Amino acid sequence: MNSYDLSHLLERAERVLAQLEAWLPAAPPEIDWSAHAFRWRKRGARGWLDAVRHVARIELADLQHVERQKDVIDRNTRQFLQRKPANNVLMTGARGTGKSSLVKAMLAAYGDQGLRLIEVDKSDLGDLPDIVEMISGRPERYIVFCDDLSFEEGEAGYKALKSVLDGSVSSSGENLLIYATSNRRHLMPEYMSENLQAKHTADGEINPGETVEEKISLSERFGLWLSFHPFRQDDYLDIVHHWLRDLGCPADQIEASRTEALQWALERGSRSGRVAHQFARDWAARRA
Repeated sequence: MNSYDLSHLLERAERVLAQLEAWLPAAPPEIDWSAHAFRWRKRGARGWLDAVRHVARIELADLQHVERQKDVIDRNTRQFLQRKPANNVLMTGARGTGKSSLVKAMLAAYGDQGLRLIEVDKSDLGDLPDIVEMISGRPERYIVFCDDLSFEEGEAGYKALKSVLDGSVSSSGENLLIYATSNRRHLMPEYMSENLQAKHTADGEINPGETVEEKISLSERFGLWLSFHPFRQDDYLDIVHHWLRDLGCPADQIEASRTEALQWALERGSRSGRVAHQFARDWAARRA
């Protein structure tokens, strides 16, 4: 083979390699372990921890009228940071009452002490074993955060989460906890027909059917359950006043906001903390 044939062959090989590279997924980027928060990203079959550069910060003091829930999750998180026994947490209840904000507040409070947050979408829960493996041996303490979690029948992420929480041969890792929020107490839809599967024993006890048992078996793997309830009118107004003060509104404007704040909640059909914050932002902007 002469030099011309060899160079021609190399040129063709380079073109083939360039075409193959265009089809292959790019290698995942290096993980920036100095970040405090991450999102689990996927490209094809590959996943990686993507550092969040601008974290939505909220302080514990900003969360009003959820004192018991704050105390419980704060205690559990401090135990986790101190390498004491700690539990996975499931937060359920009314929307906009501070469930996900409470998790973010933990990061704001303890990020400088080694706490880290990994946000994982429900569709990626099948990758939990990979995440556990990836952070094993790291000195930081990681909370895997699953927001607005719920499952339909037969979803793959259900079994992955169940095995990582408790029940797998492999350990979930001593430096990882799962904090999840949901509007469903047992994370799955519940139907009236499932109650018909209940069985009566000879001594009068009622045993739930297999379908109900399967649904409960996931939620009961969370060591802590925290319930969040709709706010009363006075609680809602307290939260509005808190955010108005935080946005720099004078006392006379805060007092004058009452009627509009209640109308705003009525139109939205909710007296939640989220609605209170949204009203405060609108009110402050119009009167700034």
